[in-house]
Amino acid sequence: MRKIKLIIAYDGTDFSGFQRQPGRRTIQGVMEETLSRILGEEIIIEGSGRTDAGVHALGQVCHFVTTKPVPAGRFPYILRHTLPPDLIVADSEEVGADFHARKSAHWKTYRYQVETGAVPRLHMRRFAYHYPAPNINLSAMKQAAAHLIGKHDFTSFCSAKTEIEDKVRTIYDVTVWEEEAFRYVEVTGSGFLYNMVRIIVGTLHDVGKDKLKAKDIPQIIAACDRQAAGSTFPPEGLHLVKVGYKQRNKSLL
Repeated sequence: MRKIKLIIAYDGTDFSGFQRQPGRRTIQGVMEETLSRILGEEIIIEGSGRTDAGVHALGQVCHFVTTKPVPAGRFPYILRHTLPPDLIVADSEEVGADFHARKSAHWKTYRYQVETGAVPRLHMRRFAYHYPAPNINLSAMKQAAAHLIGKHDFTSFCSAKTEIEDKVRTIYDVTVWEEEAFRYVEVTGSGFLYNMVRIIVGTLHDVGKDKLKAKDIPQIIAACDRQAAGSTFPPEGLHLVKVGYKQRNKSLL
């Protein structure tokens, strides 16, 4: 038995998220169906985590186990013409038996793209949220972002539908910047709850629009109440950028 690690990228617009669902088009489902057909055996894909419907990835990590002797490095080429055009394998390698795409991961980085121009760019409609808020206070957003760093209970920053009881996560870094007609919020953490990054981005923008103050963030975290935080931004601007398998700053743990 061999274990193969894949780095995949996808346009999440036409997928119902990563996790397989009966009767729905998902990343996991398409990958499993395609690899099972090519290799002639049942393939189960394990991902580093689930992305929601409409969310994209540049560096999602997954693995599978196979008995076939196909060279690990060949999978990007083999799958190039068999996967749909909105899903690609960017890299592949054989890994040890102890590797697990989800359990071995130490951190993930998500980036949210906001298009700020008055008129949206047609070719970005799938990959950025058009939000032309004039005179937004970027400095206040950065001040608010700094309060999110550290180990906290992020109940206030996850959907009320979240079923996971332990909502403590560690945020290593939150960066906010602008380039041309785009604003970016990049968040790196030990893990994320349902809608967590999208609520963080919405809350930071509420600070930028003076609906909230940067100094309010610690109280919002302490409230452990979804109603205390800001709005949830839509999925099209969110991208899973990278999954890390080496530990970061232990002082935050």
